[in-house]
Amino acid sequence: MSAVAAIGAPVFDRRRFGVLLHPSSLPGSGWQGDLGDDARRFVDMLVQAGATVWQVLPLGPPGGGSPYNSRSAHAGDQALISLADIARKGWLTQDQVLRGVQEEGGREAVLRQAYSRFLGAGTASNRSAFDDFKVRHAAWLADYALYQSLKAEYGNAPWWEWPRALRLREPAALFDVRETGDYDYYSFEQYVFFDQWLALRAYAHARGLRFFGDMPIFVAEDSADVWAHTDLFVLDSAGRPEIVTGVPPDYFAANGQRWGNPHYRWQRMAADGFAWWRDRVRTQRELFDWIRIDHFRGFESAWAIPFSEKTAVVGEWIPVPGDALLSALQQEFGDLPLVAEDLGLITEAVYALRDRYGLPGMRVLQFAFDGDSGNPHLPHNYSPNSVAYTGTHDNDTTRGWYEGLTQPDRARVHEYLGRFDEAVPWPFMRATLASVARLAVIPWQDALGLGGDARMNTPGTSEGNWGFRFHWEDVPADLPARLRAVAALYGRTVG
Repeated sequence: MSAVAAIGAPVFDRRRFGVLLHPSSLPGSGWQGDLGDDARRFVDMLVQAGATVWQVLPLGPPGGGSPYNSRSAHAGDQALISLADIARKGWLTQDQVLRGVQEEGGREAVLRQAYSRFLGAGTASNRSAFDDFKVRHAAWLADYALYQSLKAEYGNAPWWEWPRALRLREPAALFDVRETGDYDYYSFEQYVFFDQWLALRAYAHARGLRFFGDMPIFVAEDSADVWAHTDLFVLDSAGRPEIVTGVPPDYFAANGQRWGNPHYRWQRMAADGFAWWRDRVRTQRELFDWIRIDHFRGFESAWAIPFSEKTAVVGEWIPVPGDALLSALQQEFGDLPLVAEDLGLITEAVYALRDRYGLPGMRVLQFAFDGDSGNPHLPHNYSPNSVAYTGTHDNDTTRGWYEGLTQPDRARVHEYLGRFDEAVPWPFMRATLASVARLAVIPWQDALGLGGDARMNTPGTSEGNWGFRFHWEDVPADLPARLRAVAALYGRTVG
């Protein structure tokens, strides 16, 4: 695994074309996609289509249904583990795999059976690799395994409702938890996840495909990170946030978005050179070639909402030492393969911070058509050091968005893009691929021409999100060749 982690490339070394699809949206026999055969088949399809980038959403275990509210800033979602790939190692039978994908609650039971088989029949080299993994990820793995063990023991209750000794992490109480088999099982889950993800990344690298990840700027209140590092978050004496994160009213939501994550105590983070952030970015660099910083705005200042408020209307911007943080990361890692998600209410100070470290920003074509020729999302205003999208996971699909436009809005689109000789969303995809942005990313739903029912997420809502999946029969036989031809036309393919 470590050999893959060492591979790197400059941010946007040339013109590239990528596709945005979360692994959970892949086809497969389970209730969501995983990192097995269908993921490798998707890699092959992207390569055939001329893509050199696969962008995903956060890979962490989701809290409250969203991967942007994860139980860990480091861990992978065990629901993405391929049971079939575990069976190929001899740790599961085919009957166990079927139970794991077909029976409600069967996945964890089957993973525990794989763990038992691993302990009983695993080779010395496998056990050694597991031990090495635990050492390499010691900065976060032990706390995560403890947290998961206690979540299971106390009926998934949040950590601030646990017995006082565990809530306050008294050493004797934690020692007792470490002695149970569950503690090591949760480490095993992460070992398997990382092993499978890095094997998939190596498979992609061998075919010229790079992985582009997504790092949420904040972490969930009910997470291993907050429980293990309460001193780094703005919490009261009971362990609850004094202020929470979000954004004020904007394009997406009239009442803003109240995300509910606790804010960081930035002064304490700075006191040890941002060690928590350095550990976090180290993990992300092991997983990805490039990393999108979600809500980059929060590295300059962050919207602080009183915990008692039910919406994000009431709040204030509080300053954040983003310059010092990025400087510390640059000193630690040298290159910063980061992309700034600079959408929403952005100030000149945020742009200055982004540009000071040469970070690419984002441009979204769906945001472009407000009648102002200076709109930064119009392709003639793009810069090479940016990522161009038709839309993001937070937008409707481009077809769904276009079908919902008023006639005057549609007229503005046609005035800019010209007469449509192809079905939507192809004219939008062409405009994105033709732009000067070094990287152009097309959501897979747009490549498939899907409507609004294939939308991934609607900001500010909690129902009906993160469920999109495609099926192989949805993919037209000529789609890879058609994508390759258009990408090649605009200089985004290799050879």
